[in-house]
Amino acid sequence: MTTQLTQQRSRVLWEPERKDIERSHINKFAAFANQPLFPYERLHHWSVAHLDEFWSHVWDYAGIIGKKGERIYIPSDAMPDVQWFPEAELNFAENLLRGADERVVAYEADEAGFKRSIQLKELKQLVAQAQAGLKQLGVEKGDRVAGVTINNIQGLAALIATVSLGAVWTSCSPDFGAKGMIDRIGQARPKVLITVLSYQYKQKPFNITDKIKETSDAISSLTAVVTLNGKLESDKLDTHTWESLCDKQANVPEYTRVPFQHPLYILYTSGTTGLPKAIVHSVGGTLLQHVKEHQLHCDVHKNDVLFWYTNTAWMMYPWLVTGLASEAAILLYDGSPIRTDCITHLWQIADQIGVTHFGTSPKYLDTLMKNNVELQHEYPLKKLKSILSCGAPLSAEQYDWVYQTIKQDIVLASISGGTEIIGCFVMGTPVHPVRRGEITCKALGMAVDVLDERGASVYAEKGDLVCTQPAPSMPITFYGKDGDERYRKTYFSKWPGIWTHGDFVEQTVDDTFIIYGRSDTTLNPGGVRIGTAEIYNVVEQFAHVKDSIVFGLPVDNDEDIVLCLVADQQDKLLIKEIRRQIRAHASPRHVPKRIYFVDDIPYTINGKKVEAAAKKEALGNEVKNKASLSNPNSLAAFTRLIERTYD
Repeated sequence: MTTQLTQQRSRVLWEPERKDIERSHINKFAAFANQPLFPYERLHHWSVAHLDEFWSHVWDYAGIIGKKGERIYIPSDAMPDVQWFPEAELNFAENLLRGADERVVAYEADEAGFKRSIQLKELKQLVAQAQAGLKQLGVEKGDRVAGVTINNIQGLAALIATVSLGAVWTSCSPDFGAKGMIDRIGQARPKVLITVLSYQYKQKPFNITDKIKETSDAISSLTAVVTLNGKLESDKLDTHTWESLCDKQANVPEYTRVPFQHPLYILYTSGTTGLPKAIVHSVGGTLLQHVKEHQLHCDVHKNDVLFWYTNTAWMMYPWLVTGLASEAAILLYDGSPIRTDCITHLWQIADQIGVTHFGTSPKYLDTLMKNNVELQHEYPLKKLKSILSCGAPLSAEQYDWVYQTIKQDIVLASISGGTEIIGCFVMGTPVHPVRRGEITCKALGMAVDVLDERGASVYAEKGDLVCTQPAPSMPITFYGKDGDERYRKTYFSKWPGIWTHGDFVEQTVDDTFIIYGRSDTTLNPGGVRIGTAEIYNVVEQFAHVKDSIVFGLPVDNDEDIVLCLVADQQDKLLIKEIRRQIRAHASPRHVPKRIYFVDDIPYTINGKKVEAAAKKEALGNEVKNKASLSNPNSLAAFTRLIERTYD
């Protein structure tokens, strides 16, 4: 990257005013912890040098309900063996269902628009009724309950009722195939399945009764199935409707308190290269990580309205749900983010109910950009304070577009972490300037660094994102046989004692971060490591390009960069201009040797491009676990691609 381009990328687009800083959670937290807020780097150093003090202060500042105990952190030679809050007892649901009974805690919306809201006292009653029903089904502390639910109030109540009992929640979204469901929730050996039998997407209904029958028949641990809409007939299992499950006499939920490191969620990785990893997260670690991120980094306050566009399988769904623990309301949205007749449908809802924090993806913002949407001309978004983005790197041009067309006085925060820690390594804050194309800072309590191939810490160079100290939201284990061993091998084998996350990043001299893609998809032409995001950032500026994917193909002890395009203009002029722009804005090394036109790009069900799957098919090796893809037929265009002619 040239010096000129670096300067363009680093331009400040927004700066906090004194009033923003003074009223922010992070400012109040620094005072609470008797630490200076500035320089931020000192506050961060304190947070990772004194892990016990920092996380104890997070517990107290957020007002966590439960017994904290005297001991906070017991170190160990191996990061997975440390102990957090060994004397603590708490219940996750008790911390969600807090605050004034009359306050609105959730809004429900779908492709038809805003549907309803619910007050805390009503949600408590729903949870109590479902809790009583789950008890009747024999659900106890430590049991697993699986959900195939949509993102609505009913699904939220099912989750909270489960964890109120000290049971463990695990979920898939209803658009998974039967094999995808079995590969995921089947690993957790659930006692009860709570599921929809139909859902809608892009204004089309989908009946999944047969898929649920196949799934429930294949999971031998199941004793009961509860259907949220419709009825399921089964010769093998006890079946209930949601209405028959819920005990209408119950009004107030009970809370089973559990140890800090008791399991809460089992989440799953994409699983495109094998069986998805079943990652077990703790009650206390999840709660503390999320309230820290919501309050200190995202500045979520009481009665704010937090939203993230997500399905119920992605980690951003539990991240959104924990917003209740900060006494914010959450917007639950089911369906496609874009309607055929209204591309700004989500913003219409956000404006109507007063969303303060809007969470989305670069892909969604790119769609709006390419359709020349100018939201500020349609919606005032008076209460909007922050736009948050994750799932892929946010390009510098997208930063520009947000401030030019949505709202000038907001915090735009690209955040990055993963399912593995059910949270973030790098984030924004309300007290930092927003720099074009860069993630603002290391998250408090997260000992983030960037290491080169020597294992040396580097600035202004690309390397591997690592974490050198433990954090409470790191997994308990991987569920299933040899889970501890698989967990340690996955994250601690490259540099023993150091968590290697798998992102290819740069730490700038301003202590901001730029993410260039996953380390396992890093390109290596001529022995120089290149992040795929550097190419995507250029290609996505072309209006004729609807989508793209980049990967490397081995050729004679080297690697050819391959670019595949979904475009409405398929000619050599477009290819020539793309190569010219990549050469000018990245480098000659970034220019793809091979460019192909394809009909579709493979994505996981959680909306992430799958470069590894495309590459595997291109080399003539069939992708086995196609159940993890939202559009497995897309791979047909890549089969033995290496043998085709190219431009």
